[in-house]
Amino acid sequence: MSAPVDHRQGLLALVDRYESTYPKEQAMVQRLRGFVMDNPGCFERSLGIGHVTGSAWVLDKTRGRVLLTHHKKLDIWVQLGGHADGESDVAAVAMREAREESGISQIELLMPDIFDIDIHLIPARGDEPEHYHYDCRFALVADTAEYVVSEESHDLAWIRLGEVARYTTEESMMRMVGKTRELTRS
Repeated sequence: MSAPVDHRQGLLALVDRYESTYPKEQAMVQRLRGFVMDNPGCFERSLGIGHVTGSAWVLDKTRGRVLLTHHKKLDIWVQLGGHADGESDVAAVAMREAREESGISQIELLMPDIFDIDIHLIPARGDEPEHYHYDCRFALVADTAEYVVSEESHDLAWIRLGEVARYTTEESMMRMVGKTRELTRS
């Protein structure tokens, strides 16, 4: 009988492919890889130092607009996404979160690989200490422009790529805008 496949191997394979595609982001990739390898519970929210999250960079069919949320807890404009809650298929997490947070059912992966990786500190809130989100972001395409604002958001908005900087100038958000522009050129 063969040994069971470790639940982290799928993510590590995605991370390896990402690193070969974006070699300039090697430091962040190595940090994510190290975290995942050192923490078998990396997909669990209960891991106090941090956890893997799955995010959705939801584009419209033209790839000219992205759906952003004005996040209620963080009070900033960001992509949709959230906790893995034990799920090791982070692409499935991104899809689930996109559907839950937007009310859009017709969403699909633009590509099976990770679109962006970001590691960011989440501030302490209530009983929850500050911790890191090891965020794996996937590019998705929505079949419709209609959405429903969830209880996790103040608002949602379809924003033209050229106008994202009016909502946020956060480095990782602008990096995804740049990657989207590269996609539309290819």
